Amino acid sequence: MNVEQTNEPDHHTSAFGSKSNRLIVLVMVLGVFVAILNETLLNVALTPIMNDLGVSPNIAQWLSTGYLLVIAVLIPATAFLIQRFTTRGLFLSAMGCFTAGTLIAALSPSFGWLLVGRIVQAGGTALMFPLLTNVVLAIVPMAKRGAAMGTIGIVITFAPAIGPTLSGLIVAHYSWRLLFYAVLPIALFVIVFAYFRLGNVTDPRPTRLDPLSMLLSAVGFGGIVYGFSSAGEGHGEWGAPAVWLPIAIGAASLLVFIVKQLRMREPMLDLRAFKHSMFSLAVVIMLIVMMAMFSTMMLIPIFLQNALAYTPLEAGLAMLPGGVVMGIMSPVTGRLFDRFGARGLAIVGLLLMSASLIGFASMTLAVSYVTIMALNMFFMLGISMLMMPIMTNGLNGLPRLLYPHGTAITGTIQQVGGAVGMALLVTIMTTRSEQFVQQEGASVPVEQLQALAMTAGMKQAFLLALGLVALALVLALFFLRRTQPDDSDKLEGVPAH
Repeated sequence: MNVEQTNEPDHHTSAFGSKSNRLIVLVMVLGVFVAILNETLLNVALTPIMNDLGVSPNIAQWLSTGYLLVIAVLIPATAFLIQRFTTRGLFLSAMGCFTAGTLIAALSPSFGWLLVGRIVQAGGTALMFPLLTNVVLAIVPMAKRGAAMGTIGIVITFAPAIGPTLSGLIVAHYSWRLLFYAVLPIALFVIVFAYFRLGNVTDPRPTRLDPLSMLLSAVGFGGIVYGFSSAGEGHGEWGAPAVWLPIAIGAASLLVFIVKQLRMREPMLDLRAFKHSMFSLAVVIMLIVMMAMFSTMMLIPIFLQNALAYTPLEAGLAMLPGGVVMGIMSPVTGRLFDRFGARGLAIVGLLLMSASLIGFASMTLAVSYVTIMALNMFFMLGISMLMMPIMTNGLNGLPRLLYPHGTAITGTIQQVGGAVGMALLVTIMTTRSEQFVQQEGASVPVEQLQALAMTAGMKQAFLLALGLVALALVLALFFLRRTQPDDSDKLEGVPAH
């Protein structure tokens, strides 16, 4: 490997070590930033797209659902790709795929072509963050990984936060196509820069991709994410075949996939990572936190627009300070993790999330815009204190050969957790709202009925999110600092390379 590492911590130098290492990370972070920004960029632009291309809301929603679905299907395969191909080749391929999709979307004459562009974009996005995480694990000594992960966390947390706000500002004055045209020059710059300056970090080794494992993984994770996403978008109609059938097929495929991986000598996704206790605990906590975070990020804008009658741009601006706080705090919490470990940070972060959710669950129609903004800031502050430290501590406990598999697992968990959380909380919100209409409809003024019903549903949903965060808080008490892998790079049943 052409990277410089040291086993001794040096608190007076960059976490990434040499200048070449810093350049590698800088190039990759730029690519990841535009890719993650693109995940939330269309949230506010769906209405102009529907009007321009003449499609219904259910059809237009596929621009978001399809994007997340492709990412969920491809991320489990990133472990194989990272082991099989060079860093430079993979990154250029991923950025090339993302850029091609962006161009297709910008020029799309119909909705079908726009959806194709989004799917091609997602193909590149799925590889970028696992690849970046694996590079950091390879070039940064364990004593400085918190600071390194915190640094890259700036763009990873800030990009999705500014997406809705930036989108709202653009579509208010220009065509939605500018959302894609504006990204193109940045993506092209990253490709050219990476072509000339990006070096290789990992040592590729010959591995074989099992087609059946890939198929089972795609059907399993794709079915679960699609089913739960359909429940979330369809207002919690769990009896619909579009919800329960994909979930059932996905769960069955996933069960077969797990059994097959455990029996393979070189699995596509090595589930022996779960034998390492701190990694397993980190994955469970991340799953719970992602369920709470994604659902809350969706519910607050809905409440602002449908119950309090704010515009989409105002709803997006209310979420922006929380994203800024996450971006500012990410490197700070990374350095705190290097000094004190993940347990204390996770406990404080989960307490902040709990307090914010209690505030959200207490909201009425008289709640002020500033109060919602402040509660969201504290909620995002809590997330910034635990997400990167928890993930870094869990990955630190793995042997080097399991790094690609660990990053693929955590990336998949984030997508699954987000889809499941949104579906569950939307179901709770809708069910409680309908109950409120049936029980209180006769005694409440008609002009206030829907707003009050939504408020009642939101309270119930936030109480469920509070219960999830409380469970994560209990689990965080068992978190231990991991300063060395649980065992050596030589895994049982796997030859050293």
